[in-house]
Amino acid sequence: MSEENTSSAEQPVVEPVSNDFKPWGMEANQFCMLMHLSQFASFIVPFGGIIMPIVMWSTNKEQSDLVNEHGKNILNWIISSFIYLFVSFILTFVLIGIVTLIATAICSLIFTIIGAVKANNGQVYKYPLSIRFIK
Repeated sequence: MSEENTSSAEQPVVEPVSNDFKPWGMEANQFCMLMHLSQFASFIVPFGGIIMPIVMWSTNKEQSDLVNEHGKNILNWIISSFIYLFVSFILTFVLIGIVTLIATAICSLIFTIIGAVKANNGQVYKYPLSIRFIK
């Protein structure tokens, strides 16, 4: 196996369908970064961190493969983190859930920031611990 194949398998770079595609007047990489960071909108608007990335992805996924890949990864992480939070909430009755709630919150914060940085560099970031519901 050549080095080129192994490095591209680790960090795939997906190009936009059209170089002219500028969602919301910005470059596709910047839009994908904003899509990752929009998960923090829940701090301002209830459920905004769920609704914003879904709306951003669903309205632009047809125009760009890059936006589509990032959007699917973000949505998979949102669904996975809700499952982890639900299980953690149930486990709070045996006290271990408090630890897993904190761990899930920390992972959400860190993974979202890493995803935003990778998106700005044009790389697709698959969230660790994310279950692939949408492929």
